[in-house]
Amino acid sequence: MTDSSSGKESGSEESVVLKRDQIRDACSKGDLDALSRLATSPAGLVDDQLRCIAWPILLGNSCKSEPSGDIKPWADLPPHREEDQVKLDVNRSFVYYPRNQSDEQLEARKQELLHLITEVLRRHPMLNYFQGYHDIVQVLLLVLGPQAATPAVASLSLLRIRDFMLPTLTAALSHLRLLPAILGRADLALSQHLAPIQPFFALASTLTLYAHDIEEYGDIARLFDFILASEAVMPVYLFAVIILQRKDELLDIPPDEPDMMHFMLTKLPKPLDLELLMSETKSLFARYPPDTLPNRAWSRISSYSVLKTTRDPQSLARQTLQQGEEYFEFHAAQVRREQQMQAIVAEVRKQIWLYRRPVLVTVTVAVGFVALWMGRDGGSGAMHGLWSWAYRGFAASVMGRR
Repeated sequence: MTDSSSGKESGSEESVVLKRDQIRDACSKGDLDALSRLATSPAGLVDDQLRCIAWPILLGNSCKSEPSGDIKPWADLPPHREEDQVKLDVNRSFVYYPRNQSDEQLEARKQELLHLITEVLRRHPMLNYFQGYHDIVQVLLLVLGPQAATPAVASLSLLRIRDFMLPTLTAALSHLRLLPAILGRADLALSQHLAPIQPFFALASTLTLYAHDIEEYGDIARLFDFILASEAVMPVYLFAVIILQRKDELLDIPPDEPDMMHFMLTKLPKPLDLELLMSETKSLFARYPPDTLPNRAWSRISSYSVLKTTRDPQSLARQTLQQGEEYFEFHAAQVRREQQMQAIVAEVRKQIWLYRRPVLVTVTVAVGFVALWMGRDGGSGAMHGLWSWAYRGFAASVMGRR
C-alpha cells in the first residue's frame, strides 16, 4: 500500500476526521449507497488505508469468493496466449509512481504486477489482454497490495471493463459513440463543430480509465474512487466534460482541419483539476443520463455491455465472476454475428452495384431475413438498422419497376 493522500485532503481537520468515520461506518454496514456518495464527494475516500477497505466493497468482491474446492496454483495453469505482450508492458510500468524506490524495489513491484495480471488471465482465459490494462492493474496493486488486488482485478475485469477485453475492440468503440450524443445535448454548436471527426481520440483515456494519462499517484487513486463508485459509462461523461472545458480552444480550430482537432483531443490538458472535473461530470450525467441521449445512442449499446450491466449498483454488487463470464460469451457472440452481417451487407452492396436491379429484390429480402434472425436475441440497434436498410432497398426496387 502506498500513501496517496499527499496533503490533498480538503476542508478542516475536523471534517476529514468526520469523513473517515463515515467511510468506516459505511464499510462496516456494507452501505453501498452511502459509500458511493462518500467516494464521489470532494476528497473521495481520503487515503489508501480507507481505500483498502472500501474498494473491494465498491467492486463487489468483498463478499464473493472463487468456487471452493481444490484450486490449482495459478502457476500450474496453462499459459495465456498474450503473456508475452504482458511481459513487455510490465517492463514499462511504474514510470511515474511510486517515487523514491530503488531499482530492486521497482523490480519487485514489476514481478508482483506480472504475477497478478498473469494469474487473472490464466484463471479467466477468455479475457483478452489490451495494452494499457497494466496501467489500470498497477493502481489496484499499489493501493490494495498483491493479495487483495487479485480478486479486485478479477472483478474489475469481468464486471466493469469486460467490454475492453472481448476479442475485438468493437464494444470499446461503442462506448465512444456516446460522446457525440452527450455533446449534442450539452452543447449543440460544439458538437456540430466536432462532427467531422470520429470520437476515437478518447480511446486511450477511457480504455485505461485515465491511468495512462495521469502522472500523480494521489490523483489517479482519487479518480479511481470516483470511477469505482460510479457506473461504467462515467469515464465517457468525464471525457465529454474535458471537451466542454476546452470549447474555446476547439472552436478556434477551423472545421476543415479535423486532423488538428483530433490531435488536440488526444492530449489531455495538464494539470487536470480533478475535483472540478468530477463535480461537473456528476452534474452532466444527472442532466443527460444515457437513456435520454438523442439518435437512439443508448439503444444501440448491447444489453450485454458493462454500460448496461453496471447501471444498478446493488445488482452489480451481487454479480458473480461466472455471470461476468456469461455476459462476456453472449456479447462476444453478438459482436461476431454483427461482423458477419456487416460482411454480408458489404457483399450485397457489391452485388447490387455489379448487377443492379435483377438481384436487388432477392438480396434485400435475404438481408432482411438475416438481420431479423441475427437480431432475435435483443441485440444492438445495428440489427434494426440493417433491417431498415434492406426494407428501403426493397421499396426502392418496387418503385423503380413502376
